[in-house]
Amino acid sequence: MKIVHAGALYRPLARCVELFKESFPGLKVEMFAAGSRECARRIMEGLPFDVVALADPAIFAELLAPDLVNDYYVFATDQIVLAFERLSRHREIIGAQNWMDILLTGEVSYARSDHNRDPCGYRTLIVWKLAEKFYRRPGLFEQLNAGCKPAHIYPKSIDAAVGLVEGMVDYAFLYSSVALQMGLHYLVLPSQINLSNPVHAGYYSTAYVVVEGKFSHSPTIVRGAPIEFAVAVAKNAPVYARAFVDLLTGPAGQKVLESCGLIPC
Repeated sequence: MKIVHAGALYRPLARCVELFKESFPGLKVEMFAAGSRECARRIMEGLPFDVVALADPAIFAELLAPDLVNDYYVFATDQIVLAFERLSRHREIIGAQNWMDILLTGEVSYARSDHNRDPCGYRTLIVWKLAEKFYRRPGLFEQLNAGCKPAHIYPKSIDAAVGLVEGMVDYAFLYSSVALQMGLHYLVLPSQINLSNPVHAGYYSTAYVVVEGKFSHSPTIVRGAPIEFAVAVAKNAPVYARAFVDLLTGPAGQKVLESCGLIPC
């Protein structure tokens, strides 16, 4: 069975694979991880798959359905947080009201993932745009965007987390589940900007970013929305692919998701 998935979902999916093999002990499972938009593009280019799990259901609607998958299912939610390590500079004073000032001092470095490859990347940009409105700080988005050096923009969020662990940066914008799995400290941002609360969906949608679309000459607008993760099986996938999705979305899978810091749907 071939599973193509967002890098942020590696640990919960790997644990679900372990459970799944108890019922299918002879089954060989191969996992391919990348940013979710990159995953979709690789599939469109012919990468074989039986199951695909991505960090944004909109990618299925835009790139994969109905040609490559018939339907997809939202199975978990999350939030964007600002993660840091015990040696991160100014970690002792950073908070929900001054995090942007700490990042913009020029004394610290911070990371995000690539918005053209990974939903965590474009969600981070949306968080910055919402923060500009929420904190009433005109120009904040451009300042934060300019302050994040190209070397600190990683292909996927898990890479940014590794960069933080290895001391390449002081801070990283990640999913809270990734920060928890990596044993990182993190600052919870206000719910009005962290893309966690459906109550604020209308406010989230006032911010948007432009990313590479299905074709290089057709950019796509992505609007802010509550974070959701979704899964699908390939058309004509073998029966065990559907069985794996049933496990992931069932009681056993939900326990795994919760243990990995995700909120099952």
